[in-house]
Amino acid sequence: MLDVERYLQRIDYSGPTVPTLETLSALHQAHLLAVPFENLDIHLGRAIVLDEEALYDKIVERRRGGFCYELNGLFAALLRALGFRVVLLSAGVAHAGGGFGPEFDHLLLVVDLQEHWLADVGFGDSFLEPVRLVTGEQVQDGRVYRVDWNDERYILLRREAGEGEEAMYRFTLEPHQLTDFTGRCRYHQSSPQSHFTQQRVCTRMTRRGKVTLSDTRLIVTTDGHRDEQPVTDERAYTAALRKYFDIDLAR
Repeated sequence: MLDVERYLQRIDYSGPTVPTLETLSALHQAHLLAVPFENLDIHLGRAIVLDEEALYDKIVERRRGGFCYELNGLFAALLRALGFRVVLLSAGVAHAGGGFGPEFDHLLLVVDLQEHWLADVGFGDSFLEPVRLVTGEQVQDGRVYRVDWNDERYILLRREAGEGEEAMYRFTLEPHQLTDFTGRCRYHQSSPQSHFTQQRVCTRMTRRGKVTLSDTRLIVTTDGHRDEQPVTDERAYTAALRKYFDIDLAR
């Protein structure tokens, strides 16, 4: 059973819990600030099982993070427990060279609050507040997000200040269950072609920027200023995990 109070403590949230847009936005921000996007279990050889009880134990009790299937899967359970109407959606992530990944490549959420709102606490470089599911531009924290419709799919795009527009992912509104993502989750844990098997990553938004730890670098961005430091060995890596993400892999 999901313990709502412990989950809210995990994301350092003590505000209203009535199912409104204001609550959704506050929970979304709190989740991104508290729970990192990370793929560390893949490199530890620990299987990721798409089961709400297992995800709750990992993210809430053991204070870990996860990737999209884990983070959005469990966030959906929290929202439902608070009375929100939530649907799990399948998305194909945009490729750097063009095109999109297959179905179930990414899990995101749509929340019905008279209007539809996209929620995504599991993309790694996500929007801080929910995005309204309407075509047109929406500005958040110096970024412009735009929802487009093409080839019977929605496409979410973003544009940084002074840069060109790029696609994030495309999706439909067909509802899914968490178990529908099992096959693609298994692929990302095992395939040499998956970027999740190629390098460790742990990243979390902060109130003034972002902190990211890869195999070899620690990058802390504060108010637009980027500070990059090398990670020289496993001892330094473990220390950075604890300092910046409160992660102890022995838990």
